[in-house]
Amino acid sequence: MRDYANYPTLFTQDRQPDTDYLAIPEVSSESRQYIPIAMLPPTVIASNKLQIIPGAPIHYFGILTSAMHMSWMRTVAGRLKSDYSYSPSVYNSFPWPEMNDSQRRQMADMSQAILDVRDRFPDSSLDVLYDRDAMPPALRRAHQSLDRAVDRLYRRGGFASERERVEHLFALYEKMHALVH
Repeated sequence: MRDYANYPTLFTQDRQPDTDYLAIPEVSSESRQYIPIAMLPPTVIASNKLQIIPGAPIHYFGILTSAMHMSWMRTVAGRLKSDYSYSPSVYNSFPWPEMNDSQRRQMADMSQAILDVRDRFPDSSLDVLYDRDAMPPALRRAHQSLDRAVDRLYRRGGFASERERVEHLFALYEKMHALVH
């Protein structure tokens, strides 16, 4: 690392992906129902305020923007003041559902449907689109549809509350962790 002192104009940590990537804001308002996650091309520079997943398939977007993952995030993420502070530990500890090819395609289609609805509002930032009170009804419906489908990946009957989701996820987490040790 000392050798980099000879090149003070170079960044020593280039974390810019050369492929499309999922961008998750490191800090997001506690008043949002969903963190405004984005799929971005490599031409959009990822700042240090983003957690990124280079080359993530589109169905990852669906799982990570679902009520299931948001429930996990609200429970295990750190806080910056009262806002959510997303870190790799939130992602790495999340119990992902098992999916077959058909379910992955369904998640990809539903993810694309959300992205398509967002594209219908080119003059609105993600901050505006994901404001709890101002979220366009079509975007809310697309998320609710995805939420039901993701819930069914975990349990056929879905979940009646965030608490049920979190309890189920922690049971899966404990089972996963027990297998490792």
